[in-house]
Amino acid sequence: MNQGYVDANVILRFLTGDPPQMAERAASLFHAVERGELRLIVESIVVAEVVWVLQSFYRYRPAQIAPVLREFLLQDGIEAEDRDTLLQALSLYESKNVDFTDALVAARMQKRGVTQIFSFDEHFDRLPGVQRVFPGEEIGRG
Repeated sequence: MNQGYVDANVILRFLTGDPPQMAERAASLFHAVERGELRLIVESIVVAEVVWVLQSFYRYRPAQIAPVLREFLLQDGIEAEDRDTLLQALSLYESKNVDFTDALVAARMQKRGVTQIFSFDEHFDRLPGVQRVFPGEEIGRG
């Protein structure tokens, strides 16, 4: 089977339909995936870029972004390394009102059994199982 990596700009054109000519070309690529002619590999950094552009440029909300990307990642023919962690991060992003990158870090922490993160970002305080430690404070257990 033919396979290749897919970049954020192709996913974005497909999801947004913008601009139309590029969206048509992206749709034809994803139709080939649906027909089983092609397998696409998606990196987590690409998913993060897609989230960022949809939120910052297109002004979509997490509740609009997360379900669409979950459906995308679960398609036959789409391969994402550590898909379960990406899906967990999308759920945290949607439900806890945090940046996707913070949610992805938290999901990876949980997978590794790490509970502490050294950060100034208070968003981590919203995430279950994550203990934010202000840099310079005493290091606890975790």
